[in-house]
Amino acid sequence: MDVLAEALRVSGARGALGVVLEAGGTWGLWLDSSPGAALHVVSRGTMWLHVPGGKPLEVGEGDAVLLPPGTAHGLAGGPDTVMGPCDREATGRALTDGSALHLGSDPARTEVLILRYEQDPEVSTPVLTSLARPMHVTSRENAQFRKTVEFLTAELAQPQIGTTAAVNSIVDLLLIQFVRVWLARHPERQPGSWLGGMRDPVVRDALERVHARPEHPWTTESLAAATSVSRATLSRHFRSALGQTPGAYVTQWRLDLASVRLRDTDEPVESIADAVGYASPHAFSRAFRRARGMPPGEYRARLRGDRGQTATGGNA
Repeated sequence: MDVLAEALRVSGARGALGVVLEAGGTWGLWLDSSPGAALHVVSRGTMWLHVPGGKPLEVGEGDAVLLPPGTAHGLAGGPDTVMGPCDREATGRALTDGSALHLGSDPARTEVLILRYEQDPEVSTPVLTSLARPMHVTSRENAQFRKTVEFLTAELAQPQIGTTAAVNSIVDLLLIQFVRVWLARHPERQPGSWLGGMRDPVVRDALERVHARPEHPWTTESLAAATSVSRATLSRHFRSALGQTPGAYVTQWRLDLASVRLRDTDEPVESIADAVGYASPHAFSRAFRRARGMPPGEYRARLRGDRGQTATGGNA
């Protein structure tokens, strides 16, 4: 079980190119918070990342930094640059016609690819949403990542048939490659987040088993036995790495799987309950209502009703 790939798939983590930023001279840009995670990749030159309450971080050529959802931050040409607000009109034009967003003066010496990643709002497992602070990977650590960035910039430089689909696929690949590098190089960072939990071998082993067999009647004791540790050890590692008990995580993951299937399939509730590990539809309905505030059937009807109104432009 590739637990990272499975978690990203179920959580609906999908990326898209925001804008390509080209800057020279003295420049700075303050970005308001956004609901998705942001990945800034410096394909040329150097920039400085400014986050409230933190020291400016130099991000060099070939470096990348992933920011938690909702993080207001600034990008600038220097550590002490005064940053202005985002020019929404210019940004809108760049998003519409695919042109670069220019800041400062010519010649442009810095190029930054601004990528955005959203997570399915119906999935509660915090694959990307629980990051505590920016994650920084340098060019020395990510040779493969840099090759993919070069591929992306080449695709953007010469758009052709299928470029949009190619760019979106490359953006998704960059997230996986970035996380791979970060997990391999930065074991001491991001405690309390799902990605940080992947650095703990006990937690990772347990997650692989849960994700591979969500229908299995897991208990803390059986999961501890499967991972060859004591119940106390498993619980301690889960609380330290993820901030929750093994049982709470199992329930959360099962209900995430169920939520997606309720929305995207016509499977009977009874079949979904069995597929995600509940002995009876009643037990499933009780757990689902506790987590989502409504029974599975009502949840399905609400989501499909909302989706129908969005498609037709109707109002409630």
